[in-house]
Amino acid sequence: MSDKLKQCRVQIDALDDEILKIINQRAALAQQIGHLKEGGVVLRPEREAQVIRRLQANNSGPLANAAVAALFTEVMSQCRALEAPLSVAYLGPEGTFTEAAALKRFGSAVSGVSCATIDDVFRAVESGEVQYGVVPVENSTEGAIGRTLDLLLQSPLQVCGEVMLAIHQCLLAKQCDLSAIQTVYSHPQSLGQCQGWLNLNLAHAVRIPVSSNAEAARLAADHPNSAAIAGSQAAGHFDLKICVENVEDDARNTTRFLVLGMQQVASSGKDKTSMVLSAANKPGAVHDLLTSLAKYSVSMTKFESRPSRSGLWEYVFYVDIEGHQTDKPVAAALSELKQTAAFIKILGSYPVAV
Repeated sequence: MSDKLKQCRVQIDALDDEILKIINQRAALAQQIGHLKEGGVVLRPEREAQVIRRLQANNSGPLANAAVAALFTEVMSQCRALEAPLSVAYLGPEGTFTEAAALKRFGSAVSGVSCATIDDVFRAVESGEVQYGVVPVENSTEGAIGRTLDLLLQSPLQVCGEVMLAIHQCLLAKQCDLSAIQTVYSHPQSLGQCQGWLNLNLAHAVRIPVSSNAEAARLAADHPNSAAIAGSQAAGHFDLKICVENVEDDARNTTRFLVLGMQQVASSGKDKTSMVLSAANKPGAVHDLLTSLAKYSVSMTKFESRPSRSGLWEYVFYVDIEGHQTDKPVAAALSELKQTAAFIKILGSYPVAV
């Protein structure tokens, strides 16, 4: 071993000792803050978003900003756990992208509760079984998750945050001879995200939609001559081989997840507000809704229509706008919308995903 290498390792050891000391000092302060907080609220999404944004702004590298976010999310997760335990429901079973999204947002120092359906995630949070839930809401390739949108309209829960997760699909199987694969299991969204690759490489195989990619992996493990489209994390859970990586048709494939809870989140300085609207049954009614936003220079980032359950050929509109509902321009626009919309429900204001 060279003297230079020894010297670098000695320096790393000294830095590690200093980092450990500083992290423990941070943890002790977090414990103090836990005693000072009112109402027993452990998670402050706006504060955690501000911390990560500040650190990213001060980051001089060589670590990428994404790595900084992941590193300090875990630091905050471990410190938060010293204040009080936190439980988070997600669309399971283990090995799903929703579990990965929950870990990305909350870190590993939480109690994860796997739920069989999106409905079960909502119920777990509404009942108080868990403090937060994570559900998928839209995919950049396949569009909105209809069941999540329907439940947002019905539920008293607030949207407390969002998570953007790059989705890289893999072909998993016990054996990787593609010519022998007769059946491919996956969630319908994932099958849609990979249909081009499947058409080219497994056109002979029957595609069977299932409730989750983790369930697809379980079935592929139990049935010979079958495979699953799922994330790489599912391979280890079900003792499968990763036959082909990145089989999604769009390399930019991303799913947006929502964090659900009972709390209203304060402004972080860079926020998003989600709402559901319906327009009055008259000419120009939808135009009037959009005019209220334009009048106060409020930027709209999403406008999604969905059939209403209240009547035939009636629609509601899911709208995301930039800003927090307490920001003056946003508050003014919302006040006017309440006068022009036939129905309005604010789903929540929350920090933009970091």
